Amino acid sequence: MDSRKLLRTALVVVIAGAAISGTTDNISQQYAEQALTRALATFTVARTLNGVISVAQGTEVAVEPGGVGVILTPGQVLDPVNDLIERFSSVMLVAASSLGLQLVLLKITSSWVVTALLIGVLAVWLASVWLQQLQGNKYIAPTLRLTMMLVFVRFAIPVVIICTNFLFSTFLLTDQESATAALEGTSAKIEEINVQFEDETDSEETSETVDMPSRMKRATQEWLSGVGDWFGSISVSARMEQLKASASEVTSHIVHLIVIFVLQTILFPLGFLYIFVEVLKAAATRSISSLASAS
Repeated sequence: MDSRKLLRTALVVVIAGAAISGTTDNISQQYAEQALTRALATFTVARTLNGVISVAQGTEVAVEPGGVGVILTPGQVLDPVNDLIERFSSVMLVAASSLGLQLVLLKITSSWVVTALLIGVLAVWLASVWLQQLQGNKYIAPTLRLTMMLVFVRFAIPVVIICTNFLFSTFLLTDQESATAALEGTSAKIEEINVQFEDETDSEETSETVDMPSRMKRATQEWLSGVGDWFGSISVSARMEQLKASASEVTSHIVHLIVIFVLQTILFPLGFLYIFVEVLKAAATRSISSLASAS
């Protein structure tokens, strides 16, 4: 018995079984939903960080070192980072949309209509393998091309999702989780600094309304206020340095996440799609050549 016929028969049975059972569809749907959940969670973290930084940018702190009044806006050091976060949010929105599109296409290509058409052309292909009189038929070659096209339509999305998830889970998942967690930590840190600035502003406003009946008490209050302003200016400088450090850290993690999600939702899928197309083209060419030589 011809081993090539047995191999092609086994291949047809495997393809038909995968199409009917929907195993690859279920696995790929689960992977795509997990990826979409991660993308939306990262998008939420980015928007939260954007809001925290916007609050920091609007915070004004008044200090009077040496009796000279100065109004500082420490959060302005985060302005470049905020622009980067807004662009990152756009990238995450595109990534989430790409994953959502994959889920929609997966639902369409796994429908019973596509599956039924695929089973029909697979049956014709299998018949052409075993029946000698069909191998010289002029309609067999177009039928094989149609078969490959339907195999592509039916399995392209599951194959892309499964292969992309394999690479992502193997090489990128840990980095993505750590970078997202770092963004959450930085957001909490900046929010804490915002609260400290707000508390200082409130305490300054309260001290200005204190009634000092005696001249000595007023002089003492002014001296203490001057000392407090000096220490306050030192505290503001320290927190500005903290904000600068946070900005540097955020930039690094955001760039890393952009690379990860571009790879996951654009480059990897396109690469696997190209490979899948080339494999099907090569298989179709070999099958048609084999039928031509047999006839």
